[in-house]
Amino acid sequence: MAHKRKLGLSTLEVSPIAFGGNVFGWTLNEEASFQLLDAWVDGGYNFIDTADVYSKWVPGNKGGESETIIGNWLSKRKKRDDIIIATKLGGEMNNDKKGLKASYVKEAVEASLQRLKTDYIDLYQTHYDDESTPVEETMEALNELIQEGKVRYIGASNYRAERVAASNAFAKKNGLSPYVSLQPLYNLYDREKFEREYLPLVRSEGLAVLNYYALASGFLTGKYRNETDLSKSPRGQGVKHYLNERGTRILIALDEVSANKKASHAQIALAWLLHKPFITAPIASATNEKQLNDLMTAADITLQPEELILLDHASAW
Repeated sequence: MAHKRKLGLSTLEVSPIAFGGNVFGWTLNEEASFQLLDAWVDGGYNFIDTADVYSKWVPGNKGGESETIIGNWLSKRKKRDDIIIATKLGGEMNNDKKGLKASYVKEAVEASLQRLKTDYIDLYQTHYDDESTPVEETMEALNELIQEGKVRYIGASNYRAERVAASNAFAKKNGLSPYVSLQPLYNLYDREKFEREYLPLVRSEGLAVLNYYALASGFLTGKYRNETDLSKSPRGQGVKHYLNERGTRILIALDEVSANKKASHAQIALAWLLHKPFITAPIASATNEKQLNDLMTAADITLQPEELILLDHASAW
């Protein structure tokens, strides 16, 4: 059973891992998605992260597929209040449906609510920054949604740290709700940008951190060791840039700790994240029950100080 964690300065209590909804309507059809979502919630987990644009990249899809599947599941399961749903807006749905102008914020939330078959979104996140729109306009629009009860809390993803800081400074000065969470890229390999640019902000603002690519696109599972391994899956090419001296060093450290713990590389990589006091819930996906069980049991793994030091040193930037 997952011990819940407080999501930053909000009142939301979330499981220590968020299920990444990018697979719904992409590598998982509706029936398979329902099975994994049921198993996730039955295992004591309550946090699901998606976005309006998931999974637009699939030929024949137009975006909204993931939210639609989650909405169909929610209406079937009938326990909306037990689930924490995080979704995002701002990515390009089509030519004029994108960005963070006030008028589009209003339009995007209605479309997401309809697809999710719900009256409210627990955490509504700005997916990509829209430099052409002042942060003040976006914050005011998002706060209107909070006042209307359509959104409980707001978060930011893929923003520059100074834009999050400016958004929150404006919110505080004007008695508005600030961003309570940040969704950055962070994992054992991809550490530098987050630790250098975002960590000071996370600490000063008390932000929850919901990091994506927690397993570095599958590299940290240990199944990609050299160029020939890249053909093992459709995602293989995405890990090519990890195949270097530092990447090898990280895999060797993972080999050692996973052997000690009799756990998979993926579980150790997630456990390392969960031992970082500034991480609230990594986002990770699964496409079958075995992967899902691996995710869920990662939260129960306790790493010893010397194991954490080994992984920290191997992955130091």
